[in-house]
Amino acid sequence: MKPKITALAITLNEEENVTRFVESLSFADEIIFVDSFSSDKTIEIAESLGVKVLQRTFDNFSNQRNYAISQAKNEWIVFFDLDEIVTPKLEEELLSVINSGTDYVAFFVKRNFYFLGKLIKYGGWQSDKAIRVFNKNYCKYNGLVHETVSANGKVGYLKERVNHYSYRSFDNYNNKLNLYSKLQAETLYLKNKRPNAYHFFIRPKYRFLWQYLYRLGFLDGKEGFILAYVHAFSVFKRYLQLWMMYRKID
Repeated sequence: MKPKITALAITLNEEENVTRFVESLSFADEIIFVDSFSSDKTIEIAESLGVKVLQRTFDNFSNQRNYAISQAKNEWIVFFDLDEIVTPKLEEELLSVINSGTDYVAFFVKRNFYFLGKLIKYGGWQSDKAIRVFNKNYCKYNGLVHETVSANGKVGYLKERVNHYSYRSFDNYNNKLNLYSKLQAETLYLKNKRPNAYHFFIRPKYRFLWQYLYRLGFLDGKEGFILAYVHAFSVFKRYLQLWMMYRKID
């Protein structure tokens, strides 16, 4: 018998993406959303499409994702974000790999990143990838933000890419970066790391130069500059929020 697949996702106010996302996962035997109490029509739309929706208060990305995994009936998991769309070619490849009885326990999937309507080819995104397909018996998530899969076994790479439409609006994208900065600051705080002048003045500048020059972000034109700038500012924001934590400032 072919292994059955559970598609998982964590959601918060994703009504614009739900239909497209679920349709791209039509191959899955089960689809589960773990929702952080959306205030829009995310749940209503998802349930109308046959998705099982569970609600859990968000604390961090790894806990949210690991909870979702615990609810899956099937061993094989595909865990994409709502702004990532599985193409027919990627679907064909991942089904072929899972059905082959592979001895790999997880697979990285490369991502085509779109920003302001443009495919971004440089700035570090040319090598962007994440584990999105795995056997739940051998894998779990770690880290509060930019969470990664810890796999107890062989990890492979799929050739086909997923399309990543992270940009919805500038405010939405900036809010994502603010959330990531906050969670990264919390991680540093728990490790008793204290910010200093290096973190405020050097680290943001380094991030901009690394992304815009070293990783060739300038070849993406104005979109490449905007991305490098906002990501550099998010580094500054991380240490600003860490500084505020030590001073008990909201």
